[in-house]
Formats: sequence, structure tokens, C-alpha cells
Amino acid sequence: MKKHLYLLLLLLSTAVFAQQKQVVTSIDTIKNKIGAEFKLTIKTTVDSSSRVLFPKSRNFGALEVIQSYPIDTVKIDGRYELTKRYGLTQFDSGRYVIPRFKIFINNQAFLTDSLLVEVANVQVDTLKQKMYDIKDIAPAEETMGNWWKYVLAILLLAGIAVLVYWFLKKRQEKKLNEEVFKTPIEKATTLLDTLERKELWQKGEVKAYYSELTDIARNYIEEAIEIPAMESTTSELIQGLRAASVKKKMTLSQEIIENLERVLKQADLVKFAKSKPLDFEITEDRNKIQKVILTLDKSIPVEVPLEEELLLNEAQKQKQIELQLRKQRKKRIQTAIASVVFLVTAVTTYFIATRGFDFVKDNIMGHPTKELLEGEWVKSEYGNPGIIIETPKVLKRVDLTKTLPKNGMALIKEMQSFGYGSIVDRFYVMVSTLKYKAETQIDLAKSMDGALQSLEAQGAQNMIVKQEEFETPEGVKGLKAYGTFSQLDSQNKTTARMYYEALLFSQEGGLQQILIFHEEGDSYGNEISERVLNTVELKQASK
Repeated sequence: MKKHLYLLLLLLSTAVFAQQKQVVTSIDTIKNKIGAEFKLTIKTTVDSSSRVLFPKSRNFGALEVIQSYPIDTVKIDGRYELTKRYGLTQFDSGRYVIPRFKIFINNQAFLTDSLLVEVANVQVDTLKQKMYDIKDIAPAEETMGNWWKYVLAILLLAGIAVLVYWFLKKRQEKKLNEEVFKTPIEKATTLLDTLERKELWQKGEVKAYYSELTDIARNYIEEAIEIPAMESTTSELIQGLRAASVKKKMTLSQEIIENLERVLKQADLVKFAKSKPLDFEITEDRNKIQKVILTLDKSIPVEVPLEEELLLNEAQKQKQIELQLRKQRKKRIQTAIASVVFLVTAVTTYFIATRGFDFVKDNIMGHPTKELLEGEWVKSEYGNPGIIIETPKVLKRVDLTKTLPKNGMALIKEMQSFGYGSIVDRFYVMVSTLKYKAETQIDLAKSMDGALQSLEAQGAQNMIVKQEEFETPEGVKGLKAYGTFSQLDSQNKTTARMYYEALLFSQEGGLQQILIFHEEGDSYGNEISERVLNTVELKQASK
């Protein structure tokens, strides 16, 4: 009986041994650093017809699978050795167990061995390893994301150049048109020369050429012979010219009148019937007009004016000259004003495009806290125990005893307060000191709570409070509270969000307090607060 029992145990042990050797588990190291890789290896040997399934889990116990490597296959004596590797890691130090898991061979499960591994902290030698401060925030490099600003600036400059050119050209033309000529013939001959220099018909602008040519002739006839030539048709002008020649006893040939009539009719055809004369015809018409004007001027009888008429004409000329000077002066003033307005508008537009509207508003329209920041600051000592502080303006004495409860005032020996602005302003700074009648153990945290409650009693709402320790350059330690609150303007019915900073110090039974607040988001207010708090100096309390 015992012999059969021993044989049964031997067969069982052999079967167990064979199963255990079917799957072999190993790991490259049992100890590693945080985040380092453990390589877990699973090996099995099977025949060519076997089907093997390895696990595809994301975690083996507390270890994370960071890499599942491909299966290596090696043929040995007609059988195949399959090797599967896993990369494992853990980001917390400690000892961890890789549990047993199943490998399926021909749908039969085989268990791997469990393994114990250790994850160690990374040791940092602060004696040998040099430590560095955190670097300041590096300004971002300006990229092409602001390309539109450069395009806008170029377009603005191009627009300014075009407007300046147009303005100068128009001014030159007006000056030429408004030039005062001594006689009508001088004006007509000058305008004819100017018309030729424009070369209008050579450029294809025949209609414009004939329009100016006939206007010169009509203007001369109206000014020299005194008939309404500019408002008359061609036939009316010829009839009026014939009548005026008889009345003024002008010796005009029929050829001159016919030449004028022929040119005026040619001009009507060009302007209204879109006729296109030949080049030589245009030249002949210009010469005919010039000859007509010169002939008309020579045929006008010269009358010797009386002395009274000479004086009257001289007075009229002087009056015309003064009127012309006033017009020119007025135009110069209008031009100067327009230039200044245009220049201011252009510069403002450029700075809005490149620097933003806030920059223009603060530097051109003004900003109250910016003016405080850039003004002349005052350094002075306030209260007892004394506080030496630098502020944009001199702090004036204020009475804060009304804001304190009566039972609290009974304990105070002396209280002095100084401030600039008020609780309803967009900027406020206050320095306050007090001494108690009896020696008192001061709790800065409770005193700060009382100061902030006093601020709430004066209208501060929805207050957010943060606290931290504060130390002056001389080493005096105190308590700092900072945060935001809502401020109601009862007159304008508006609410503003304010940022405040409060400092509290206790020395030998005395209390020293500094309070600053300004509108939240005001960069100039932030600079003022930082500068003020950096200048705080405290004196020891006197008995």
C-alpha cells in the first residue's frame, strides 16, 4: 500500500514540475529608480501546431505597462521557444508585487511566477549639486501675428503722402487761378500759355481743351467789353459782340467775328456732338482765338479817365487788394487748422494701431493714477510709533475714531491717522498708528480682522481676504492682508472692483497700520502700491 502511495506522489510531483517548467518568468532587475523601466520576460516552449496567447493588460498589479515588445521566436530541435517581454514602471517609491497571471497554450491556462520589485527615490545631493533660482518670465518674441499693425502703418503713411500731394497741387492751382492780373488781356494771354503747357489735346483730352480755350475767350470778352459772354450761347455772344462794337465804336473786321464764331461752334460740336477735329484744325483754332483776343484788345477805344474816376479806381483797387489779403489770410488759417487736425488724427490713429487705445487714452486724455505715479513723490514720517513712507502726495491727518466702537476707544491712549483720497475714490492710501493705555498682548490676526471689518463698515462689499507674513528691509515682521472688494458709487450708481493691500505691525504695545487700494486691473495703481510698500520704515514706539 505504501509503495502505491509513494508512486502516486512521485507522479503528481512530476506533473507539477512539468507544468511549472512549461512557462518561465524572469525580470532584468528587482530594484530600480522612480519612472525607470523593469523588463519582465515570459518564455515557453511549444510544438509547431500549438497556439499561445499572452496577456494584453495595461497594468500588472501596481506596475504600469509602458511597452509591450513583439514576441521573439527561436526554433530548437523541431520545437519553438517563444519569448514575450513587457516594459513596466511605477512613479511612487515602495515595494510592489508583480502578481501571477495566465498564459494560454492550446486553450489551457498556465500561471507565471509572482515577483517582488522595489522602486527607490532619486537621491539628490544638495551639497554637490548647485541649486539655481527660478528664472524670470522671458518676454515673448513678437511674431508675425501682429502683421496687420505694420500694414496699417504703411497704408496710413501712404495715405498721408497722397493727401499732402493733393493738397499742394490744389493749392498751386488755386494760387494760379486766383492770381491778380493788371489787365484782361494780360490774364487771357497768360491763361492761353498755361493751357498750351498742359498739352490736353495731345493727351486725348480734346473736350477739356476746347472747353478751357473758349472759356478764356468768353472771360476776356466779358471783362474787357462788358457783355455777359459766359452765360450766352454762341449766337447770343456774336450778336452781343456786334452790338458792343457799334456802341463802343470798335473797328472790327468781319473776318475776326466769323473766326470767333467758327471756333465757338467747333467747340460746341466737340463738347455736345463728340466731334473729333484733326490736329492741324485744333492748332488753327487756338491761333484764331489768340488773334481774336489781341484784335479785340487793340480795337477797344482808350478813354482818358477823369481825376475823380482815377481816385475812385485807385480806392477800389486798394479795397480789392485788402479783400484779397484777408481771403488769403483766412485760407492760411483754415489750412493750418486742417493740417493740425489731420496730423493729430493721423498720429492718434497710428498709436492706437501700434500701441493700443489704452496707451493713447492714458497719455493723451490723461489717467489719474498715472499722473500720481509720474509726479513728484513725498517721503515723510507719520504717527507714533512712527512710520516713514514715500507716497505720491502728502498724507493729511484724518479722524478715524468715529469708525471704531466705543468700548474699543476706551482702551486706546493715542491714535493718529493720515490719508490721501477717501473710501469712495479709485485710489486711497492711509497710515494709522495707535498706542494702548495698558500693556496689551496684541494678536495681529485679530487686529487685521478688526481693520478689515472697519473697511466693510465704510462700504466695502464682497471682500476676498488672503493673508501672509510681511517683513520690512530692517527685519520688522508683520502681517499682510490682500485681496479685492466691491465699491459702490452712490452718486453714479456704479460698482467698481477694488484691489487692496493692508500691512499691520505691533511694537511694544503700539500698532502700526498701512492700507492701500486702487481699481482692480489698474497697472499704474499696482506700480504705486509696490513702490509705496517698498519704502516702508518703522520706528520703535516711544513711552
